[in-house]
Amino acid sequence: MKYNFDEIVNRRGTYSIKWDGGELLKQIGLTDRYDEETIPLFTADMDLPVPQPLIEALHKTVDHRIFGYTIFPKEYFEAIQHWFKKRHDWDIPQEDISFSPGTVHALNVAVKALTNPGDGIIIQRPVYPPFTSAIEANGRKVMNNALKANSDGYFQIDFEDFEEKAKDETTKMFILCNPHNPTGRVFTKEELNKLADICAKHDVLIVADEIHGDLVRRNQTFIPIAKATDHGERIITFTAINKTFNVAGLHCTNVIISNPELRKTYNTVMGMHLPSPFTVSALIAVYNEGEEWLEQLKDYIDGTMEWAVQFLAEKMPKVKVRIPEGTYIMWMDFSEYGLSPDEIHDRIYNKANVLLEDGKMFGEEGLQWQRICIPSPRPLIQEAFERIAREFKDVR
Repeated sequence: MKYNFDEIVNRRGTYSIKWDGGELLKQIGLTDRYDEETIPLFTADMDLPVPQPLIEALHKTVDHRIFGYTIFPKEYFEAIQHWFKKRHDWDIPQEDISFSPGTVHALNVAVKALTNPGDGIIIQRPVYPPFTSAIEANGRKVMNNALKANSDGYFQIDFEDFEEKAKDETTKMFILCNPHNPTGRVFTKEELNKLADICAKHDVLIVADEIHGDLVRRNQTFIPIAKATDHGERIITFTAINKTFNVAGLHCTNVIISNPELRKTYNTVMGMHLPSPFTVSALIAVYNEGEEWLEQLKDYIDGTMEWAVQFLAEKMPKVKVRIPEGTYIMWMDFSEYGLSPDEIHDRIYNKANVLLEDGKMFGEEGLQWQRICIPSPRPLIQEAFERIAREFKDVR
Protein backbone atom coordinates (compact mmCIF):
# COMPACT_ATOMS: atom_id res chain seq x y z
CA MET A 1 0.00 0.00 0.00
CA LYS A 2 1.01 3.62 -0.48
CA TYR A 3 1.65 5.56 2.74
CA ASN A 4 0.96 9.28 3.05
CA PHE A 5 3.78 10.64 5.20
CA ASP A 6 2.69 14.22 4.55
CA GLU A 7 -0.38 13.63 6.73
CA ILE A 8 -0.13 15.60 9.97
CA VAL A 9 -1.35 13.44 12.84
CA ASN A 10 -2.25 15.43 15.96
CA ARG A 11 -0.27 13.85 18.80
CA ARG A 12 -1.32 16.26 21.53
CA GLY A 13 -3.20 14.53 24.30
CA THR A 14 -1.55 11.15 23.62
CA TYR A 15 1.04 11.31 26.45
CA SER A 16 3.79 12.17 23.95
CA ILE A 17 7.03 13.54 25.40
CA LYS A 18 7.43 15.67 22.28
CA TRP A 19 3.95 17.11 22.18
CA ASP A 20 2.66 16.89 25.77
CA GLY A 21 5.88 17.11 27.78
CA GLY A 22 6.42 20.86 27.83
CA GLU A 23 6.59 21.23 31.60
CA LEU A 24 9.01 18.33 31.92
CA LEU A 25 11.21 19.74 29.16
CA LYS A 26 11.34 23.09 30.95
CA GLN A 27 12.21 21.42 34.25
CA ILE A 28 15.16 19.53 32.79
CA GLY A 29 16.44 22.68 31.09
CA LEU A 30 15.93 21.68 27.46
CA THR A 31 13.94 24.81 26.73
CA ASP A 32 12.48 27.93 28.38
CA ARG A 33 9.58 28.26 25.97
CA TYR A 34 7.04 25.58 25.18
CA ASP A 35 3.47 26.36 24.15
CA GLU A 36 0.78 25.39 21.67
CA GLU A 37 2.80 26.88 18.80
CA THR A 38 6.07 25.05 19.56
CA ILE A 39 7.37 22.70 16.89
CA PRO A 40 9.30 19.98 18.78
CA LEU A 41 11.95 18.23 16.69
CA PHE A 42 14.39 17.38 19.45
CA THR A 43 13.98 13.64 19.94
CA ALA A 44 14.36 10.54 17.77
CA ASP A 45 10.65 9.87 17.61
CA MET A 46 8.73 9.98 14.32
CA ASP A 47 5.51 11.91 13.81
CA LEU A 48 4.63 9.48 11.03
CA PRO A 49 2.08 6.63 10.99
CA VAL A 50 3.43 3.11 11.47
CA PRO A 51 3.08 0.20 9.02
CA GLN A 52 -0.44 -1.13 8.47
CA PRO A 53 0.57 -4.74 9.33
CA LEU A 54 1.72 -3.46 12.73
CA ILE A 55 -1.60 -1.73 13.35
CA GLU A 56 -3.46 -4.89 12.44
CA ALA A 57 -1.26 -7.03 14.70
CA LEU A 58 -1.81 -4.71 17.65
CA HIS A 59 -5.57 -4.64 17.04
CA LYS A 60 -5.56 -8.42 17.10
CA THR A 61 -3.71 -8.35 20.43
CA VAL A 62 -6.20 -5.85 21.87
CA ASP A 63 -9.16 -7.86 20.61
CA HIS A 64 -8.00 -10.84 22.62
CA ARG A 65 -8.81 -8.73 25.73
CA ILE A 66 -6.29 -10.34 28.10
CA PHE A 67 -2.78 -8.95 28.58
CA GLY A 68 -0.99 -11.32 30.95
CA TYR A 69 2.58 -12.43 31.42
CA THR A 70 4.12 -13.07 28.03
CA ILE A 71 6.77 -15.41 26.62
CA PHE A 72 9.05 -15.05 23.63
CA PRO A 73 7.65 -17.55 21.11
CA LYS A 74 9.85 -19.10 18.44
CA GLU A 75 8.21 -16.78 15.89
CA TYR A 76 9.78 -13.83 17.74
CA PHE A 77 13.31 -15.14 17.24
CA GLU A 78 12.59 -16.34 13.71
CA ALA A 79 11.44 -12.84 12.76
CA ILE A 80 14.70 -11.34 14.05
CA GLN A 81 16.76 -13.94 12.24
CA HIS A 82 14.80 -13.46 9.01
CA TRP A 83 15.22 -9.67 9.08
CA PHE A 84 18.94 -9.59 9.73
CA LYS A 85 19.68 -12.32 7.24
CA LYS A 86 17.65 -10.65 4.50
CA ARG A 87 18.64 -7.04 5.19
CA HIS A 88 22.23 -7.43 6.40
CA ASP A 89 23.25 -10.99 5.48
CA TRP A 90 23.87 -11.66 9.18
CA ASP A 91 23.15 -15.12 10.58
CA ILE A 92 22.19 -14.86 14.25
CA PRO A 93 21.71 -18.05 16.29
CA GLN A 94 18.66 -17.90 18.56
CA GLU A 95 20.73 -18.51 21.68
CA ASP A 96 22.71 -15.32 21.00
CA ILE A 97 19.60 -13.12 21.39
CA SER A 98 18.66 -11.53 24.70
CA PHE A 99 15.92 -8.97 25.42
CA SER A 100 16.03 -5.55 27.05
CA PRO A 101 13.16 -3.11 27.59
CA GLY A 102 15.29 -0.35 26.09
CA THR A 103 18.67 0.48 24.61
CA VAL A 104 19.71 2.95 27.32
CA HIS A 105 18.82 0.33 29.94
CA ALA A 106 20.81 -2.28 28.01
CA LEU A 107 23.78 0.08 27.84
CA ASN A 108 23.77 0.67 31.59
CA VAL A 109 23.56 -3.08 32.20
CA ALA A 110 26.54 -3.69 29.91
CA VAL A 111 28.63 -1.09 31.75
CA LYS A 112 27.75 -2.51 35.16
CA ALA A 113 28.07 -6.16 34.15
CA LEU A 114 31.25 -6.06 32.09
CA THR A 115 33.40 -3.33 33.67
CA ASN A 116 34.36 -2.25 37.17
CA PRO A 117 34.25 1.14 38.91
CA GLY A 118 37.17 3.24 37.78
CA ASP A 119 37.54 1.49 34.42
CA GLY A 120 37.92 3.60 31.29
CA ILE A 121 35.32 3.39 28.53
CA ILE A 122 35.92 4.89 25.08
CA ILE A 123 33.20 6.92 23.37
CA GLN A 124 33.36 9.12 20.29
CA ARG A 125 31.98 12.58 20.92
CA PRO A 126 29.94 14.38 19.82
CA VAL A 127 27.72 11.46 20.78
CA TYR A 128 24.31 10.55 22.19
CA PRO A 129 24.29 11.95 25.79
CA PRO A 130 23.23 8.69 27.57
CA PHE A 131 26.60 7.20 26.57
CA THR A 132 28.30 9.68 28.88
CA SER A 133 25.77 9.29 31.68
CA ALA A 134 25.96 5.47 31.55
CA ILE A 135 29.69 5.76 32.16
CA GLU A 136 29.81 8.53 34.73
CA ALA A 137 26.71 7.55 36.71
CA ASN A 138 28.17 4.08 37.19
CA GLY A 139 31.53 5.32 38.43
CA ARG A 140 33.49 4.64 35.25
CA LYS A 141 35.79 7.02 33.37
CA VAL A 142 35.09 8.60 29.97
CA MET A 143 37.87 8.15 27.41
CA ASN A 144 36.89 10.48 24.58
CA ASN A 145 38.10 9.60 21.09
CA ALA A 146 36.53 12.65 19.46
CA LEU A 147 35.45 12.36 15.84
CA LYS A 148 37.08 14.99 13.65
CA ALA A 149 35.19 16.95 10.99
CA ASN A 150 37.00 17.98 7.82
CA SER A 151 36.28 21.23 5.96
CA ASP A 152 33.18 19.66 4.38
CA GLY A 153 31.73 18.64 7.73
CA TYR A 154 32.51 14.95 7.18
CA PHE A 155 33.43 13.24 10.44
CA GLN A 156 36.29 10.75 10.62
CA ILE A 157 37.88 8.56 13.27
CA ASP A 158 41.21 9.57 14.76
CA PHE A 159 42.68 6.06 14.88
CA GLU A 160 45.98 7.14 16.40
CA ASP A 161 44.15 8.69 19.34
CA PHE A 162 41.79 5.69 19.52
CA GLU A 163 44.70 3.29 19.98
CA GLU A 164 46.25 5.55 22.61
CA LYS A 165 42.98 5.39 24.55
CA ALA A 166 42.60 1.62 23.98
CA LYS A 167 46.07 0.72 25.24
CA ASP A 168 45.57 2.60 28.51
CA GLU A 169 45.60 -0.14 31.14
CA THR A 170 42.36 1.16 32.67
CA THR A 171 40.40 0.97 29.40
CA LYS A 172 38.06 -2.02 29.31
CA MET A 173 35.26 -1.11 26.90
CA PHE A 174 34.47 0.83 23.74
CA ILE A 175 30.90 1.96 23.06
CA LEU A 176 30.41 2.28 19.31
CA CYS A 177 27.49 4.18 17.82
CA ASN A 178 26.90 3.09 14.21
CA PRO A 179 25.22 4.73 12.38
CA HIS A 180 26.59 7.52 14.51
CA ASN A 181 24.26 9.81 16.43
CA PRO A 182 24.41 12.78 15.82
CA THR A 183 26.96 13.01 12.97
CA GLY A 184 25.18 10.46 10.77
CA ARG A 185 28.34 8.56 9.81
CA VAL A 186 27.89 4.97 8.63
CA PHE A 187 31.29 3.47 9.24
CA THR A 188 32.86 1.39 6.49
CA LYS A 189 33.93 -2.23 6.80
CA GLU A 190 37.54 -1.07 6.81
CA GLU A 191 36.94 1.37 9.65
CA LEU A 192 35.01 -1.22 11.68
CA ASN A 193 37.71 -3.82 11.13
CA LYS A 194 40.40 -1.43 12.28
CA LEU A 195 38.46 -0.52 15.43
CA ALA A 196 37.85 -4.19 16.21
CA ASP A 197 41.49 -5.12 15.61
CA ILE A 198 42.71 -2.40 17.98
CA CYS A 199 40.20 -3.45 20.64
CA ALA A 200 41.17 -7.12 20.31
CA LYS A 201 44.85 -6.24 20.54
CA HIS A 202 44.31 -4.38 23.82
CA ASP A 203 41.59 -6.62 25.29
CA VAL A 204 38.84 -4.00 25.06
CA LEU A 205 35.23 -5.14 24.80
CA ILE A 206 33.02 -3.53 22.14
CA VAL A 207 29.43 -2.57 22.83
CA ALA A 208 27.81 -1.58 19.53
CA ASP A 209 24.67 0.54 19.48
CA GLU A 210 23.31 -0.20 15.99
CA ILE A 211 19.66 0.74 16.49
CA HIS A 212 19.71 3.14 13.51
CA GLY A 213 21.17 0.48 11.22
CA ASP A 214 18.05 0.17 9.03
CA LEU A 215 17.88 3.92 8.43
CA VAL A 216 20.58 4.63 5.88
CA ARG A 217 20.60 6.54 2.60
CA ARG A 218 20.07 4.79 -0.72
CA ASN A 219 23.75 4.93 -1.65
CA GLN A 220 24.96 3.52 1.67
CA THR A 221 25.42 0.02 3.08
CA PHE A 222 25.24 -0.62 6.80
CA ILE A 223 27.43 -3.46 8.07
CA PRO A 224 27.04 -4.77 11.65
CA ILE A 225 30.45 -4.70 13.28
CA ALA A 226 29.99 -8.29 14.49
CA LYS A 227 29.72 -9.30 10.83
CA ALA A 228 32.54 -7.04 9.63
CA THR A 229 35.26 -8.56 11.81
CA ASP A 230 36.63 -11.89 12.99
CA HIS A 231 36.49 -10.66 16.60
CA GLY A 232 32.76 -11.18 17.07
CA GLU A 233 33.22 -13.01 20.35
CA ARG A 234 34.25 -9.68 21.93
CA ILE A 235 31.24 -7.73 20.70
CA ILE A 236 27.84 -7.00 22.27
CA THR A 237 25.36 -5.57 19.75
CA PHE A 238 22.16 -3.65 20.43
CA THR A 239 19.41 -3.81 17.80
CA ALA A 240 15.85 -2.53 18.03
CA ILE A 241 12.59 -2.05 16.17
CA ASN A 242 12.11 1.21 18.07
CA LYS A 243 13.82 3.61 15.68
CA THR A 244 13.20 1.71 12.43
CA PHE A 245 9.45 1.40 12.89
CA ASN A 246 8.63 4.24 15.32
CA VAL A 247 7.62 2.08 18.29
CA ALA A 248 9.83 3.45 21.08
CA GLY A 249 6.81 3.31 23.38
CA LEU A 250 6.66 -0.48 23.05
CA HIS A 251 10.12 -0.98 24.59
CA CYS A 252 11.91 -3.58 22.51
CA THR A 253 15.69 -3.83 22.26
CA ASN A 254 17.46 -7.06 21.40
CA VAL A 255 21.00 -7.71 22.56
CA ILE A 256 23.19 -10.02 20.45
CA ILE A 257 26.04 -11.73 22.31
CA SER A 258 27.81 -14.69 20.72
CA ASN A 259 30.20 -15.36 23.61
CA PRO A 260 28.40 -17.66 26.11
CA GLU A 261 30.37 -16.41 29.13
CA LEU A 262 29.75 -12.75 28.31
CA ARG A 263 26.11 -13.51 27.64
CA LYS A 264 25.70 -15.27 30.99
CA THR A 265 27.35 -12.41 32.86
CA TYR A 266 25.28 -9.82 31.02
CA ASN A 267 21.98 -11.66 31.51
CA THR A 268 22.66 -12.19 35.20
CA VAL A 269 22.91 -8.44 35.76
CA MET A 270 20.01 -7.74 33.39
CA GLY A 271 17.73 -10.05 35.35
CA MET A 272 14.37 -11.25 34.14
CA HIS A 273 12.41 -8.89 31.91
CA LEU A 274 9.26 -10.26 30.31
CA PRO A 275 7.87 -8.53 27.24
CA SER A 276 4.46 -7.00 26.74
CA PRO A 277 2.23 -9.00 24.40
CA PHE A 278 2.16 -5.85 22.27
CA THR A 279 5.97 -5.92 22.01
CA VAL A 280 5.96 -9.49 20.73
CA SER A 281 3.13 -8.83 18.27
CA ALA A 282 4.84 -5.68 17.03
CA LEU A 283 8.24 -7.22 16.38
CA ILE A 284 6.86 -10.22 14.52
CA ALA A 285 4.66 -7.98 12.38
CA VAL A 286 7.27 -5.39 11.40
CA TYR A 287 10.15 -7.78 10.78
CA ASN A 288 7.95 -10.06 8.67
CA GLU A 289 5.74 -7.49 6.91
CA GLY A 290 7.21 -4.02 7.43
CA GLU A 291 9.73 -3.85 4.61
CA GLU A 292 7.47 -2.11 2.08
CA TRP A 293 6.71 0.63 4.59
CA LEU A 294 10.41 1.05 5.45
CA GLU A 295 11.41 1.51 1.82
CA GLN A 296 8.77 4.23 1.39
CA LEU A 297 9.86 5.86 4.64
CA LYS A 298 13.49 5.97 3.56
CA ASP A 299 12.53 7.63 0.28
CA TYR A 300 10.50 10.20 2.19
CA ILE A 301 13.27 10.96 4.69
CA ASP A 302 15.81 11.25 1.87
CA GLY A 303 13.53 13.74 0.14
CA THR A 304 13.11 15.81 3.29
CA MET A 305 16.85 15.93 3.83
CA GLU A 306 17.45 16.99 0.25
CA TRP A 307 14.91 19.77 0.68
CA ALA A 308 16.49 20.90 3.97
CA VAL A 309 20.02 21.07 2.55
CA GLN A 310 18.79 23.06 -0.44
CA PHE A 311 16.78 25.41 1.77
CA LEU A 312 19.74 26.11 4.03
CA ALA A 313 22.02 26.69 1.03
CA GLU A 314 19.61 29.35 -0.23
CA LYS A 315 18.31 30.94 2.98
CA MET A 316 21.00 30.23 5.61
CA PRO A 317 24.25 29.56 3.72
CA LYS A 318 26.32 30.10 6.86
CA VAL A 319 24.90 26.89 8.33
CA LYS A 320 27.18 23.98 7.47
CA VAL A 321 25.21 20.77 7.02
CA ARG A 322 25.40 17.65 4.91
CA ILE A 323 23.02 14.81 4.26
CA PRO A 324 24.02 12.14 6.77
CA GLU A 325 24.95 8.66 5.61
CA GLY A 326 22.53 7.19 8.16
CA THR A 327 19.90 7.99 10.81
CA TYR A 328 17.10 10.54 10.39
CA ILE A 329 19.14 13.16 12.24
CA MET A 330 20.77 16.26 10.79
CA TRP A 331 23.74 17.85 12.55
CA MET A 332 23.97 21.56 11.80
CA ASP A 333 26.97 23.82 12.40
CA PHE A 334 26.02 27.45 13.19
CA SER A 335 29.55 28.61 14.06
CA GLU A 336 29.95 30.93 11.03
CA TYR A 337 27.32 33.25 12.47
CA GLY A 338 29.77 34.28 15.18
CA LEU A 339 27.12 33.92 17.87
CA SER A 340 27.50 32.28 21.24
CA PRO A 341 25.74 28.96 21.88
CA ASP A 342 23.27 30.82 24.12
CA GLU A 343 22.47 33.33 21.37
CA ILE A 344 21.94 30.52 18.85
CA HIS A 345 19.67 28.78 21.33
CA ASP A 346 17.63 31.92 22.00
CA ARG A 347 16.95 32.61 18.34
CA ILE A 348 15.84 29.03 17.62
CA TYR A 349 14.10 27.93 20.82
CA ASN A 350 12.60 31.14 22.17
CA LYS A 351 12.10 33.36 19.12
CA ALA A 352 11.45 30.84 16.34
CA ASN A 353 9.73 28.54 18.86
CA VAL A 354 11.32 25.45 17.37
CA LEU A 355 12.66 22.89 19.82
CA LEU A 356 15.88 21.16 18.69
CA GLU A 357 18.78 19.82 20.79
CA ASP A 358 21.73 22.02 21.66
CA GLY A 359 24.98 20.51 20.45
CA LYS A 360 26.63 21.02 23.85
CA MET A 361 24.55 18.10 25.13
CA PHE A 362 26.68 15.83 22.93
CA GLY A 363 29.99 17.11 24.28
CA GLU A 364 32.03 20.28 24.00
CA GLU A 365 32.70 19.38 20.35
CA GLY A 366 29.09 20.39 19.61
CA LEU A 367 29.00 23.80 21.28
CA GLN A 368 27.79 25.75 18.21
CA TRP A 369 25.91 22.88 16.63
CA GLN A 370 22.25 21.92 16.68
CA ARG A 371 20.66 18.48 16.22
CA ILE A 372 17.34 18.18 14.43
CA CYS A 373 15.31 14.98 14.04
CA ILE A 374 13.44 15.25 10.76
CA PRO A 375 11.06 12.24 10.52
CA SER A 376 7.95 14.40 10.66
CA PRO A 377 5.54 15.43 7.89
CA ARG A 378 7.50 17.58 5.46
CA PRO A 379 5.15 20.58 5.78
CA LEU A 380 5.98 20.68 9.50
CA ILE A 381 9.71 20.49 8.82
CA GLN A 382 9.42 23.24 6.22
CA GLU A 383 7.59 25.51 8.66
CA ALA A 384 10.29 24.91 11.29
CA PHE A 385 13.11 25.83 8.91
CA GLU A 386 11.23 28.90 7.68
CA ARG A 387 10.84 30.12 11.27
CA ILE A 388 14.51 29.59 12.04
CA ALA A 389 15.63 31.34 8.86
CA ARG A 390 13.59 34.44 9.73
CA GLU A 391 15.34 34.71 13.10
CA PHE A 392 18.82 34.63 11.53
CA LYS A 393 18.04 36.92 8.62
CA ASP A 394 19.54 39.96 10.34
CA VAL A 395 22.82 38.26 11.32
CA ARG A 396 25.67 39.36 9.05
